[in-house]
Amino acid sequence: MMNDENILIRALEPEDLEYLYKWENNMDLWDVSDTLTPFSHFTLKKYVDHAHEDIYSSKQLRLMIARLSDREPLGLVDLYDFDPYHQRAGLGIMIHNAENRKQGYASSAIKLTLDYCFEVLGLHQVYSSVPSCNIASRKLFESLGFTQTGYRKQWLKRGSDWEDVIYFQVLADDWKNN
Repeated sequence: MMNDENILIRALEPEDLEYLYKWENNMDLWDVSDTLTPFSHFTLKKYVDHAHEDIYSSKQLRLMIARLSDREPLGLVDLYDFDPYHQRAGLGIMIHNAENRKQGYASSAIKLTLDYCFEVLGLHQVYSSVPSCNIASRKLFESLGFTQTGYRKQWLKRGSDWEDVIYFQVLADDWKNN
C-alpha cells in the first residue's frame, strides 16, 4: 500500500468487485479504456482473483485509488505493457465520479505510482497515451513532468469521427530530478 496525505493506492480486494463492475460497464468510460463490450460479474471476479499475480508474469498491474480519510474507492491506476527488459510500462488512470476530479487525486496517484515504478520496479521510463480532446489529462501529465513525445493522427474512432492521440513520456532521471 502506498499513500500520501490524501489518497492511498492498494491492491484490488474481493470487495472491489462491485466498483469494477460499475466502472467497467460505464459506457461513458469506454473511450478511455478501449472497451467495446460489457464485462460480467464472473469475468471481473476471475480478474480480481488473479490480480495478485506478479507484474513480471502478467505484464500488468491494476491498483485501486482510495481516499485516505474514509478509504472510499475513487478510481484505478493501471500499469500495462510492462517490459522488464526495456524497463518501461504504460500508465493509465481513471477517477470515476466527476465530483472527485480536479481534487488532486489523479496527480497524487500518478506521483505515487511513478515512485513505485522507478524506485521499486527499477523502470527507466513510463509513458501514457492521451486522446487529443482530453485536455485535463494532457495538462495533468505535463504538470507532472511528462513530455509529449509522439502524435498519432486519427488513431481512435469516435462514432463516425476520428481522434488523434498524444503520447507522453517521463524518464526516471527526469522524475528524480523534478
